[in-house]
Amino acid sequence: MVRGNNKYPIFANDLDKIYYLNVLQDLNLEHEIDLYHYCLMNNHLHLLLQAQRPESFSHFMMRVNLTYFFYFNKKYGYVGHLFQNRFKSHIIDNDLYLLNCGKYIELNPVRGGIVARPEEYLFSSFRYYFLGVENPLLKPDPVYQALPGSAERRREFYRDLVVDNKMIPDEKIGKRRFIGNEAFIKRMERRFGLPNECKRPGRPRKEHRTVPNS
Repeated sequence: MVRGNNKYPIFANDLDKIYYLNVLQDLNLEHEIDLYHYCLMNNHLHLLLQAQRPESFSHFMMRVNLTYFFYFNKKYGYVGHLFQNRFKSHIIDNDLYLLNCGKYIELNPVRGGIVARPEEYLFSSFRYYFLGVENPLLKPDPVYQALPGSAERRREFYRDLVVDNKMIPDEKIGKRRFIGNEAFIKRMERRFGLPNECKRPGRPRKEHRTVPNS
């Protein structure tokens, strides 16, 4: 997830979003990146992707965002930081949790009140999975692709998933570092030495002590 500095817009109009998607398409083959789901909002964006070479992931994101920054700077005469810090990332287990996160990403425009139905929004991957609209930017989500039956049956499954919130409540996805079952989460916590729940940065809470009367 990439957010605009101070939550300011990073896309002023649809042409800016088209440019960003073109940059993604130009660079993902070079860096061997598989993009499964995405959504571009006005002041932030979500990408669900897999790097065939793990070491190329950070370099890919740096090049994409730097290329877009130079475009934005030249077009609008922008000065200063466009993006807020480094991108924020989560590690996702390769099972139905992957589809659940894809759904979470694609429902952003509905949660934000931009559209009533996610298929109305043009700058996400939802129409590919929901309606079968071709999208050369995407590689099919491997979990989606492995679903049994025809392409129409897979789309029906995805339609059912969109209205089913039994797996992970949407509000919790953004607060987790690792998304998967309990065994996967424990394994990732041991591997990276980090707890799953992301705490907000801030000063440590002060201890209140009772001062005895003299």
